[in-house]
Formats: sequence, C-alpha cells, structure tokens
Amino acid sequence: MLDLKSINDLGRHVHPIQEQLSMAIQRVLSSGWFVLGPEVGAFEREFADYCGVPHCVSVANGTDALELALRALDIGPGKTVLTVANAGMYSTIAILAVGATPLYAEVRPDTLLIDAAEVERILASRRVDALIVTHLYGLMADTQRLVEVARKYAVPVIEDCAQAHGAAQDGRRAGSWGDIACFSFYPTKNLGALGDGGAVVTAQSPLADKVRQFRQYGWSGKYHAELPGGRNSRLDEMQAAVLRVMLPQLDQWNSRRREIAARYSNGIAHPKIIVPSIHDASNVAHLYVIRTSERDRLKQHLAEVGIPSDVHYPIPDFAQVACRHVSADVELPVTARACGEVLTLPCFPELTDAEVDLIIGRINAW
Repeated sequence: MLDLKSINDLGRHVHPIQEQLSMAIQRVLSSGWFVLGPEVGAFEREFADYCGVPHCVSVANGTDALELALRALDIGPGKTVLTVANAGMYSTIAILAVGATPLYAEVRPDTLLIDAAEVERILASRRVDALIVTHLYGLMADTQRLVEVARKYAVPVIEDCAQAHGAAQDGRRAGSWGDIACFSFYPTKNLGALGDGGAVVTAQSPLADKVRQFRQYGWSGKYHAELPGGRNSRLDEMQAAVLRVMLPQLDQWNSRRREIAARYSNGIAHPKIIVPSIHDASNVAHLYVIRTSERDRLKQHLAEVGIPSDVHYPIPDFAQVACRHVSADVELPVTARACGEVLTLPCFPELTDAEVDLIIGRINAW
C-alpha cells in the first residue's frame, strides 16, 4: 500500500535523527546566541571541508547566494550572464536582481544540462561577463569542459549547486570547480535545513570576503557600510546547528537516492516514457525526472492511483511574463520541449524498494 502525500516525505526523512536535531536545537537555545555565532562558524568550516574548498559563507537562502556571488564578481547593470532557461527561474531572478541581462544557452537533449558546445559557440561570438553552470536534478554538468571553455574566454564561472550537494566528478565535489559556487538548504534539498538557508563556497579569499560583507549590509565593520548592494542575508544559528547534524548523513542519503533512481530506470519500461540514464557519483538524484509527450495524462493517471508527482520545471525562463522585457526573441527548441515533457516522481532516501516497485508497476500499466 502506497501512502505518499508528496514527492518528498520530510517527516519520514527527519524521523531517524529527530533526537539529534532536538539536542542541537536545545544547544542553541541554551547558548543564547542566535545569529552569526559558533554554530554558523562551525558549519561553514565543516561544509567548506566537505566541498573541498577553503571558504564557505552562509546566507539566508539559495537565491541570495546566487545574487551575492554575482555581486562579488562585480556583475551589475550593463553586464550579461549566460545561463539555462529550464531550471525554475532561480538564476534569472538573481541576474535581474543585480541589474544584469540574462542570456540563455541551449541544453543537451539527453541530460537537459547546459551544452558545453553551445556555450563555446556563444562565448566565441559575443561578450559574456559571467557563466552560471546549473547542476540540474542532482546531475553535474560537464564541469571540467565548461570551466576550460570559460577560462579560454576569461569568463568567471558560478556553479549553481542547489540540487547537487555531494555530487562529484573526478574526485572533486560540486562547488569546487568554478570561481564561486552557490547552495540552497531549502528543506527538500539533499542537504536541507528545517527552513530556508543557503551558502556560497569558493577557493578565492577576496570573493569570500566580499560575500561576507554583502550578507551583512555591506559592512566593513559594525555600522560602517562600505559595499553598495549589501543586505541582511544570514543563516541563523538554529539552521546551522540542524545542518551540522545532517551533513554527516549526506553521503549515505545520496547513495540511497542513487539506488532508487537506478531501480526506477531499470524497472520503468513504457514506450511513451524516457527515463534518465544511470550515473555514478556525479549524480546525487535530487529529483528523478522522466519525460513523456503525454505528461498531463500520465500525471493525472498517477494522481488517480495515489502517486504524487510534480513538474520541474513547466515554463522556460524566457517565456515567463517577468522576463519578456529581456527575452522576447529567444528560441531554444530543446529547452522548450523539455519543459513540456518533464515529470518528477517521488525520490527521497526513506522511500522503500517496495514503494518504488509499486510506482514502477503503476507507470508500466499506464
């Protein structure tokens, strides 16, 4: 019997560590220190070590992380940022927030990740001031090639790792390849807090220092605002303490996510459905996304048999009403088609093999 209320059951996810979480929260309550205290400092050190970089600067959420990373690279009005249009508007929102202009690259039809060949074609033909590489659905992009292409044209790289905590290529974690990288700790992420949170990681001290200033009013010292564009964007002590409990569990959770994704890909056999390929550590299976030209009909079928599903993401950024002033003439057929076909199935570490098999059976019977 399947009893799923959503594609992520957060209650089941935190239940095994509920006692540890309660102790961490009590530790913060007892300390009387709730913002930018010892828990934040410890988490930043631990997460930087985990990612394999010297610096982590925690912020209020993943979108702030993207915006402050752009600001740290001096991206603002008159600048252009290359990104993808099939990843939920998050990069585009940050680009517009700093006053820059988004430019969209096509994605690969097999992975739906940014196409390195397309990036090189664009960089060779026009000025681009920064590249955001989005690791989508838990799968890392062709990061080494993308970084090499960007360096060839002296374009800084921002990794968007909001869906790729712990993913690795050639022994290097997501977040350690670009000039600067951004994470979200929204509760449904592979490493999720009990509320909002985010972080910027980098190997470059000047960039880390600028993000630290930006996250707290642009201060160079208390009440001394130096950098324009600063704001209040801080991870609080409670969320940092929670994340410190969860971080040691991340690799195990990711391993289970990969097992679930592989079980789906091996088991789903329907002529109208495309399943993702099975990957190694470069994929942490944040979302398990299938494709079908009859998405709405399949989604309705799944709802009728008690299987929740979702769409990540239904509208390309360039087609959003909020973006029409900067993207009216964009045509990306692979991106547009993908947005009309993708469907997300339940995939979280506590999902059982029996539940996965039941979902597979209901899909194959469609």
